[in-house]
Amino acid sequence: MTSPRSARTAAPTAGANPATPHPVTGPVTGPATGPATATSTGASTGTRQPERGIPEATVARLPVYLRALVSLADRGTATCSSEELATAAGVNSAKLRKDLSYLGSYGTRGVGYDVEYLRYQIAREIGVTQDLPVVIVGIGNLGQALANYSGFSSRGFRIVALLDADPARQGENVSGISIRAFDEIEALVAEHAVAIGVIATPALAAQDVCDRLVAAGVTSILNFAPAVLSVPDGVDVRKVDLSIELQILAYHEQRKSHAPPPVSLDEAATA
Repeated sequence: MTSPRSARTAAPTAGANPATPHPVTGPVTGPATGPATATSTGASTGTRQPERGIPEATVARLPVYLRALVSLADRGTATCSSEELATAAGVNSAKLRKDLSYLGSYGTRGVGYDVEYLRYQIAREIGVTQDLPVVIVGIGNLGQALANYSGFSSRGFRIVALLDADPARQGENVSGISIRAFDEIEALVAEHAVAIGVIATPALAAQDVCDRLVAAGVTSILNFAPAVLSVPDGVDVRKVDLSIELQILAYHEQRKSHAPPPVSLDEAATA
């Protein structure tokens, strides 16, 4: 089950044919494009600025730009303007240029961006030019779906362990990985140098699982449980709550159903 981390990909040279990038540059679909959520660092609700002073909102958009660049590259696009990239990413071009300015100057006036080169630079900034080991805790329906999702490996994330407290599930094989007992968490985190943990447990168990992960040395947590986690300074938490996203959509649907019908031009002229 153990596999060594891959070496960092050599940086492509702008304007030249880049070296073959890490699989992170493969197709981008699925959970990674899920609902945006706030990042919490420490027990409070404050946010921590990443190194080099990149704003948290910009950090949240970098994976979107990476996905757009992957799509452009898959269509054979070698260079693109800021307007083209902004359209593909669903943002305005001024915001995109501002975001990319935090990374450095990668565009050429009158030419635009080298797609392969910029793709590598964003992947490097995010930290997905090498495999990052991930452990998933809670292999119920959601946890099993996450374990079976092939998109993680194409973006630089390697699932190294699946943990569950139910003895009936332990030893079961999911996507080529045997489910282990949760009590093995400390040994597995140390063995694979795990820095990212995914919590897909019921809400009541989430905080205890989080505490064990943090105590074992995990410093980044993706939380799918419907619970607010308290973590010490230096630990980052991203929360994905699908029910909240559905409730937000329900609100907008309700507003649509109660909205007055649109007024035609003829009706407006005679009003």
